[in-house]
Amino acid sequence: MKAAGLEGTGTFAPLRQQVFAVLWVATIIGNTGSFIRDVASSWLVTELSATPAAVSLVQAAATLPVFLLAIPAGVLSDILDRRKFLIAVQLLLASASLCLLTLSAMGLQSVSSLVALTFIGGIGAALVAPTWQAIVPELVQRQDVKGAVALNSLGINISRAIGPALGGLLLAWFGAAVTYGVDVITYVFVVAALLWWRRATPEDDALAERFFGAFRAGLRYARSSRELHVVLIRAAVFFAFSSAIWALLPLVARQLLGGDASFYGMLLGAVGAGAVCGALVMPRLRARLDADGLLLAAAIVTAAVMGVLSLAPPQWAAVAALLACGAAWITALTTLNSTAQSILPNWVRGRSLAVYLTVFNGAMTGGSLAWGAIAEAVGVPSALGIAAIGLLCVGLGFHRVKLPRGEAELVPSNHWPEPLTAQPVENDRGPVLILIEYIVDRKDRPAFLKALASLSHERRRDGAYGWGVTEDAADPSRVVEWFMVESWAEHMRQHRRVSKVDADVQQEVRAYHQGLEPPAVQHLLAINRPHIKGK
Repeated sequence: MKAAGLEGTGTFAPLRQQVFAVLWVATIIGNTGSFIRDVASSWLVTELSATPAAVSLVQAAATLPVFLLAIPAGVLSDILDRRKFLIAVQLLLASASLCLLTLSAMGLQSVSSLVALTFIGGIGAALVAPTWQAIVPELVQRQDVKGAVALNSLGINISRAIGPALGGLLLAWFGAAVTYGVDVITYVFVVAALLWWRRATPEDDALAERFFGAFRAGLRYARSSRELHVVLIRAAVFFAFSSAIWALLPLVARQLLGGDASFYGMLLGAVGAGAVCGALVMPRLRARLDADGLLLAAAIVTAAVMGVLSLAPPQWAAVAALLACGAAWITALTTLNSTAQSILPNWVRGRSLAVYLTVFNGAMTGGSLAWGAIAEAVGVPSALGIAAIGLLCVGLGFHRVKLPRGEAELVPSNHWPEPLTAQPVENDRGPVLILIEYIVDRKDRPAFLKALASLSHERRRDGAYGWGVTEDAADPSRVVEWFMVESWAEHMRQHRRVSKVDADVQQEVRAYHQGLEPPAVQHLLAINRPHIKGK
């Protein structure tokens, strides 16, 4: 008999697939260790220096590397063997935790060493985050991708529920060295699971991307995707204000609520427990609210929690408030993350998710530093109150900027014919100018140009770095669309990238073309002029 929820498309349906289930459990163990480490570092810095700036600096050190390195990491996740890459970074993270263990055991820990090693841990997190998200479509069937994304968020928050509470207890009972040692042990499970995973080796591809070309292609896609822009804007404003609760929570626990390390762990555990509960009721919430409604509700609840904490409530009330905060937090994370996943094609998924993570962690980093400085100036309660009012205002204001529905068919259409060439073209030759000639009736021109403008975004997303439209001076009915691609190989990749929804847009444009023959297409290659002596 199957466990409840595993049948059909329920919350736990992706766990029917063994590889996903094993890696999911391994990441829960690994993330639990990370939360154990983080709670130890966050509390230890309050003993070494109780100033809000020092406390927020540790939080910023954890998120700043993700802000700086997420996009290069996303490029690497799209061009390297993702399994080997994950194993290498897990070993780096284990080494950082081992250094924390050693310094704590020898009594040599300082604010500087905590910040430096937290920064190294942040580098590891920056490198693996896009890759962990990008492998999801490899582990589950297409219909289970959204469920798998939600389960990943659930797994993180299961870790958030267990890790901080366990970390607080270990820190209070055994000290920092043992606490960091437990984190080191968790990496053994993660590496073992990755070694067990027999990922299919991709076939050699003559069109495989190189780092800098892939980097530019990813940025072009992110710059041209209007749907991604909406997700990034909504994420930036939400996390910039809600980061105050994470930056100032150690001081709330110690100064406002009079708690110790175990109580601080309990508060973080309450966030995680609330997130688990929120994830379990998420299907019911989605049945009642769309993505925009869920994000607004998360903003209102998070603002209310910060307002409550600013009043220095009894400890039990703070724990209850953070349970609600956890539910709101996973609602926002899952809504934004699953929306981003649903609007991205596989070829650029790692890079574009890296852009999302860059915005997320940039907002968290900038917010942490800003709220730490504000708390220095006006005090922790006032800083929380300002953040609460700000989050409520931006939540209501940006509710009008609607999130994309993410229902488009993004699998490749493969409908472009192979270009006609007189002889084989070298892959690195370029740039390439593509001309597409349409015959358009004058009365149809306004509608045609409007449709063509929509098509221009697809051209740029999939590889073009220049696009335009011209008309024949002698015959205005002859309209030529042109776009530039940096190399022949990149144009061949462009052929692979055109999705079914993009094919529908192209068909809409071609509907205005007059005549029995399809629009004429030309591929013009740049000629490198021979060097002429004396010129």
